[in-house]
Amino acid sequence: MVATMNSEKKKISVIILCGGQGTRLREETEYKPKPMVEIGGKPILWHIMKIYSFYGFNNFILALGYKGYLIKNYFLNYKYYNNDFTLDMGKNGFTLHEKNGTSEKNWTITFVDTGENSMTGARIKNCSKYINTENFAVTYGDGVSNVNLEKEFQFHVDHNKAVTMLGVNPLSKFGELVIDGDQVMNFSEKPQVNSSIINGGYFFMKKRFLNYLDTSANCILENGPLEKASLDGEVMIYKHRDEWYCMDTYRDYLFLNDMWGKNKRPWAIWEK
Repeated sequence: MVATMNSEKKKISVIILCGGQGTRLREETEYKPKPMVEIGGKPILWHIMKIYSFYGFNNFILALGYKGYLIKNYFLNYKYYNNDFTLDMGKNGFTLHEKNGTSEKNWTITFVDTGENSMTGARIKNCSKYINTENFAVTYGDGVSNVNLEKEFQFHVDHNKAVTMLGVNPLSKFGELVIDGDQVMNFSEKPQVNSSIINGGYFFMKKRFLNYLDTSANCILENGPLEKASLDGEVMIYKHRDEWYCMDTYRDYLFLNDMWGKNKRPWAIWEK
């Protein structure tokens, strides 16, 4: 069973939703798609791919939309952006001084133009022709976590439902005061937002879930499709009580880069 799981895992497609405009992060997304906004000098998209790659998921499908050509350009020139090289101007030739041992060498990436204004469900459906296994993964292009994806995948396989989603209880970026009258009784630097669980992305899905989707631009994964699947008893939640962060606003961008600069980067599991 373990051998079968590992064999399938190597083939599983990971769809990353890269097409949104990131309007609440306009300071950065005016000139680039949201997944290309950087943490520590690397696009958040790269961080997400490194998380999957750490667990052996190396087959990526990037669902492109807004300024998708910049994502294509980054990966087409990835070796030159991330390595030293010598350019012989006379011969118009390159000698690449490539670093060894990088997990990116195992990556295969399919770039799919899924529409400038398409919603999340439509983007997944438009990528479906490149899914070649019973199970596949989906995530957003703006969230990082230290979730154990191997354990989540096993959970997904064991329950045999159409969808497994990551359930998270995110930390607040602001101190929380507990007061009695005018007196502070307690202070928590990074409290839980509340006791509720929210959708943290990092889905595993079965092909039959694609029947809930369509290619119309207004097909939103989080509305009709997931709602219908949950009413059919086809959605499981894998609870993750540890680190999870979303880059939704410019404040989030500053917060994540500050964490990176202070070497507090719990999602960077590939460094450990």
